[in-house]
Amino acid sequence: MLKSVRVLAATLACLVTPIVATAQDVNLLSRDGSISISGNFLSFDGEFYRVETDLGVLTVDSSGVLCEGPGCPDLDGYYAQIRMSGDTKGTRVLLPALITAFALRNGYTVATSPLSETQRSMILTDAENDLTVGEFLLSDTSNAEGFADLVSENTDMVLTLRKVAPMEMALAFEAGVGDLSDPLRARVVALDGLVPVVSRSNIVHGLSLSDLSAIYRGQMTNWQEIGGAEAPIVAHLMRDDLQDGSEFRRMILGHGVQIAEGTVTLHDRYDSLVAAIEQDPYALGLGRMSEGGTVKPVGLSGACGFEARAAASDIKSEDYPLTRPVFLYTPARRLPTLAREFLSFVVSPAAQIVVARTDFVDQGVDELSFRDQGRRFANAISHAGEEITLEDLQSVTGTLQGAKRLTLGFRFEGGSTTLDAQSRSNVHLLAELLEAGVYDGQALTFAGFSDGQGRASINAALSKRRAEAVLKAVRQALGDAFEADRVTLRATGFGEAMPLACDDVEWGRSLNRRVEVWVKSQS
Repeated sequence: MLKSVRVLAATLACLVTPIVATAQDVNLLSRDGSISISGNFLSFDGEFYRVETDLGVLTVDSSGVLCEGPGCPDLDGYYAQIRMSGDTKGTRVLLPALITAFALRNGYTVATSPLSETQRSMILTDAENDLTVGEFLLSDTSNAEGFADLVSENTDMVLTLRKVAPMEMALAFEAGVGDLSDPLRARVVALDGLVPVVSRSNIVHGLSLSDLSAIYRGQMTNWQEIGGAEAPIVAHLMRDDLQDGSEFRRMILGHGVQIAEGTVTLHDRYDSLVAAIEQDPYALGLGRMSEGGTVKPVGLSGACGFEARAAASDIKSEDYPLTRPVFLYTPARRLPTLAREFLSFVVSPAAQIVVARTDFVDQGVDELSFRDQGRRFANAISHAGEEITLEDLQSVTGTLQGAKRLTLGFRFEGGSTTLDAQSRSNVHLLAELLEAGVYDGQALTFAGFSDGQGRASINAALSKRRAEAVLKAVRQALGDAFEADRVTLRATGFGEAMPLACDDVEWGRSLNRRVEVWVKSQS
């Protein structure tokens, strides 16, 4: 009997999670009576039971067993219950918009009701058959609390504006949630940007990432040091931005660096941070493009004269250094059918139309004309030197003139040839557009660029290899069924000929190492 149970456990799909009851005893008996599994009932998703047993957590197909005991769910009255937790703005604005659109797309009506100040319920109903098909339970928490909920199995999905931190990843793996570093566990559903903000009365209009690092490390304390008034800098920060997976840690403060006690005011709510900056002409904070507020955004600058400002097109293409993908993390267990259908919807082009109507940045693909790139060409000309010649610039111009740049940027994880999370999402998005025939009869050029470190000839070869790697990833996403003659796909490399930012800082070099996609009619 024990051997039979182990065989069954080994063949079961990896789990489930909707309606979660207080742990109660159940006995799952195979219909021929040969196998019996006893334990504490955890959840039921309409198809599979999830039970905690002496052998661990097992997931059992309900069609093959009978359920006995006080913990057994009412199969006749079942509907999927999907719990979602995470970033407050995302759970209050983005998720409700996506859930509503998903419901309407499937012919369901939606009834939203508050459960508490931080929780709400969205019930989806098939009005034609007067049948409740599912309920989404949304909890306004934070990025950190969302991951904690996932580890403790108090949620089924986490909406977060940062990657999972190493400690959270370890706890999740230990708890049986799965490897959250696996790309299958995280979907990019929207984009946002981290933006330095000051009072509207502050005369400072630009800061470098180096300036921000010095301020938050307590090494720069007076506005006069960066062209402002003779006054102390009062720094503010969202507490969650101190987590290791945040863009603030990666791009500004550094991993493992501690903020000196008393030098920065930490906030748990974004409206608290904005209010503090509004009321203090000498305050500085890190805001979000999605949140806004009556504060002044500050551009990012480099020593060589480049400047970057948060704009939707630059967020989409990752030309803005503090771009923040909005992730939807899920556990490595089986979710209800309704949840799986919702997850497929949120990464579709139709969902991005919905995202565009919110305060977040969508991943919909825009086309930027060659003429829109004037500033970039001016920068290229002004920074040309011995290794970047007029002939090199003419090569770029000759190849790209008459084409339009897509707002699909491709960049790689630091020190590797692995595409970052936003770029992996862009690969599938571009593949979907190609399969849909959006670019039939046109030529797509994957143009690789590099930073200016090292010899120009080596950089040119390296940039072409990166372009070829992205092209290969897109072709793999298309599959063998795609008719190759519908569109021309080619890769080329221009090396360091078109810098986006200064090479004197790491964030500038990371921006310059990129692959762009340009589209041009073949007629």
